Amino acid sequence: MPEAPNEHLGHDGAAYPNSYYVRLSEDRLVSTLHSQGAWQPGEQHLAPASGIVLAEIERRLPSDKLISRVTFDVLGVIHSGEFTIDVDVVRPGRTIELVEARMRHGDRTSVTARVWRLQASDTEAVAGDEWPAMPSVSEVPEIPFTNRWGGGYIASLEGRQDADAHPGYARSWVRSPYPLVDGEIDPPTAAFVKFVDTANGLAVREDPKTTFFPNVDLSIHLTRVPELGWVGFDTKVAFGPTGLGQTTSVLSDVDGPIGTAVQSLTVRRGQGAV
Repeated sequence: MPEAPNEHLGHDGAAYPNSYYVRLSEDRLVSTLHSQGAWQPGEQHLAPASGIVLAEIERRLPSDKLISRVTFDVLGVIHSGEFTIDVDVVRPGRTIELVEARMRHGDRTSVTARVWRLQASDTEAVAGDEWPAMPSVSEVPEIPFTNRWGGGYIASLEGRQDADAHPGYARSWVRSPYPLVDGEIDPPTAAFVKFVDTANGLAVREDPKTTFFPNVDLSIHLTRVPELGWVGFDTKVAFGPTGLGQTTSVLSDVDGPIGTAVQSLTVRRGQGAV
């Protein structure tokens, strides 16, 4: 992995706000240490980075349509410091639309997102799913994820994990008191999505000190607008024999299952960076 200089606000010991980002202008922001990734100090974690990219879509392209799917592709190291987010409508429509956004560091794009938004309708009479229910938050023991992972983002989280967790499988709850942007309220779906990339570190199959397994994408499908608060993960991790892996999760909020997330992993032995 190319080394990234540490330019997070607070990296030099200066004070920084209890948020993942600080807004500099309409489309420009700067990362704080709370957004710091786990693989190296000078990167952003994809979880808050995906959250802020989606938040800018929700803020700058408001719609009464509902987010059905959002897919993020990671084009390289997500550098710390200042960055720009561009948003655009790819496919406008009265009932269905496709929008996209890009996180840029100068001329270099690190994250792209494509979001399908669909017209809402009343389907309460046929609502249902076959996803497993999570144990309630109160039933799950607290766990410090910093025991396994470093970085400011992981340190910002409050976590719980069921006692039946084992390598490659875990049921977990995650939340944080910090907003995406200092002084701003998170848009509803972005407030949920800013935790979802955490999944790849919740059901660790191999020690990250000896095996490198970052994800190169994140695809989230939702069946309703999330409730704010705890985010639940029923997560399974698979490694194949030729360097490919996958993390899959059923996502929940406090009202029950809400959708799924899938991450494609590049698995490399002996190249851990934690």
